Amino acid sequence: MSKAPPDGSSPARGTAPAPAPAPAPAPAPAPAPVRDLLQRFREAVARHPSRDAVVAADGTAVSFGTLDGRVRRLSAALVGAGVRPGQHVGVALERDPALVVALLAVWRTGAAYVPLDPAHPQARLDHMTEDAGLTVVVASGPDRAWPAGVRTVAPDAPAVFPVPEVPVPADAPAYVIHTSGSTGRPKGVAVTRGAVAGLVTALEESGCYAERPARVAWNASVSFDASVQQWARVCRGDTLLMLAEDQRADPAALAAHLLRQEATDLDVTPSHWSVLRDRVAEAAERLPHGLRLFVGGEAVPAPMWRDLAALGARGVVRALNLYGPTECTVDATVGRVEGTEPHIGPALPGVGAHVLDDALRPAAEGELYLTGPALALGYLRRTALTAERFTASPFGPPGTRMYRTGDLVRRRADGSLVHLGRVDHQVKVNGLRIELGEIETVLTEHQDVAAAVAVVREHPRLGRGLAAYWVPAPGADTDPEPLRRHLGTRLPAHMAQLTLTALDRLPLGVGGKVDRAALPEPAERQETGGAGAAPADDLETLIAGAWQKVLGRERVLATDDFFALGGHSLLALRVIADLKKRRGVVIPTRMVYQHPRLRDLARAIADRSDH
Repeated sequence: MSKAPPDGSSPARGTAPAPAPAPAPAPAPAPAPVRDLLQRFREAVARHPSRDAVVAADGTAVSFGTLDGRVRRLSAALVGAGVRPGQHVGVALERDPALVVALLAVWRTGAAYVPLDPAHPQARLDHMTEDAGLTVVVASGPDRAWPAGVRTVAPDAPAVFPVPEVPVPADAPAYVIHTSGSTGRPKGVAVTRGAVAGLVTALEESGCYAERPARVAWNASVSFDASVQQWARVCRGDTLLMLAEDQRADPAALAAHLLRQEATDLDVTPSHWSVLRDRVAEAAERLPHGLRLFVGGEAVPAPMWRDLAALGARGVVRALNLYGPTECTVDATVGRVEGTEPHIGPALPGVGAHVLDDALRPAAEGELYLTGPALALGYLRRTALTAERFTASPFGPPGTRMYRTGDLVRRRADGSLVHLGRVDHQVKVNGLRIELGEIETVLTEHQDVAAAVAVVREHPRLGRGLAAYWVPAPGADTDPEPLRRHLGTRLPAHMAQLTLTALDRLPLGVGGKVDRAALPEPAERQETGGAGAAPADDLETLIAGAWQKVLGRERVLATDDFFALGGHSLLALRVIADLKKRRGVVIPTRMVYQHPRLRDLARAIADRSDH
């Protein structure tokens, strides 16, 4: 679920006396024996074969018995395609019950799944395919070309012959999820089957799940490890409620869907909750048991924390704040949202959470290191990076590892942790982990760029967003559009949504490094000037009005780019909601990403309406 928090900032140094060192925390309690999730899935099928296992966004339900049959058939088709235990299998499917079938079927063969979001650029998918050594991908339709030697298997492919489920050891890989990498290429994190099973068991022991079968809204993209805690719930007998992209984007539609399906659990980032809050909280009051809210991915602001605590006191929303890096199997700590001070709670059972100073001595405030069986195997094909981040641990027998999170924390008297910021340039924007170095690397690969730097900028209205500054190469034009197209072919949408500002030179500090604090306000966020075409028809005027409202602008031109003006994914959700409210125009979020220029978006909407 939620990931390494937040904000990429570091606490001020030298402004207060150093806190007194804290005693080393007591060793983490031994985790309870865990059963592989496929074993638990078989037991759920046997207990209630006719109960809903997965409900599609349109309300179509798939029972546990039917799901099991589809999983068996697809696993047999995968074995027929050459899949063997220990291999990596790509999964490139939209949000649909077939996605659940594919993930379970890959596990049933003894292989590990590698999510490949169909919305990502082809170049990124090609790199991930090569990095993971994929030879088989579960995909629907022939609309995408995969690298040579990669065979596709449809999720409904017929089985030539039945095959038994393959038993796998706990240290076998369960999945490989690619995270943002500072080299400009995403890096694959391999996590074990035992670690995923342990995650579910630890969350159960911590009281994060209700004892009764839950109806869990699957909100996160399968490409992010937040999805694992959500979809794996089906293995313990819970029902998965698939959310379509337009449902996630529209607070009213999501609230209605949660009510209609009597959802019990929802996973969100704080940024997403800020968009959903009013409508979903209203729906939660009408749900039989209220709503259990799993919050994470970034820091919870203090006002939001207090609001969630108040909702919890009324029994409307029971919120849990979860924290954990991908390298420690989704979640490492959990804090109940109560009181007034945001915190990420104590460690989950089986996870060791050590707060250490620069000399690796226990401290009341310092960098967080994690230990235990939840640690990932490491990074694919990156032995040096694995050795750097997964270091020898002094808190266990020889061979014990610990993961350096890069997060600064403070341990409270009650043992829970307060997140203070990051020690590097890895940041969270709208709940998504981003290596600023990856953006910088991709920018400098363009022939027109001599140097570049990426930062996170706060805006009083627009919130947190990405901004990039670049120095044009000699003789190069300063038009940002070729760079924006270049970024769109190399980076996923949430990383390509940024402002681009050309500078004569990057400001340097006394040490010769880029002085990020001296960077100017992004040029593209400034008010639109006189150049460019005004909206020419009712639809363009409607979109311009929505942009002006969401972006806080007095004027928007038909030639303006939404992301160049400071827009980002969460603001795109508000645009979509405003268009629906004012004119009944319903569009998926991806249309804003695919057509960021106002006039292009208007044409795409008009073409969609004509069909």
